[in-house]
Amino acid sequence: MSNKINMNMKEFVKLFSDQFDDTDLELFTPLLRFHDLEEWSSIVGLAVLNMIALKYKVRLSPSELTNAVTVQDIWDLVQNKIDTNNQ
Repeated sequence: MSNKINMNMKEFVKLFSDQFDDTDLELFTPLLRFHDLEEWSSIVGLAVLNMIALKYKVRLSPSELTNAVTVQDIWDLVQNKIDTNNQ
C-alpha cells in the first residue's frame, strides 16, 4: 500500500470518527466493525454518507453503508467509486 493511500485511509478514519460525539476516538481503525458501536444510528449513518459526498464527491447508498462491515469496507467502496468516476 502506498504512503498516499495510507495517509488517505488515516484521513478517512479521522473524518469517519468525527461523525461520532461520544465514542472514544482511539477505537477507530480501518478494521472497526462500526455497526457494533453503541453510538451507531441511522442519524450517524446519514452524517457519514453526507461527509463522503462532500469530501470525496461520490455517493454511497444507504444499503451500501448497511452492507459494509468495517470502516475499511466503506473506504474500499469510496475508492472504487472514485476510480470508476475517473475512467
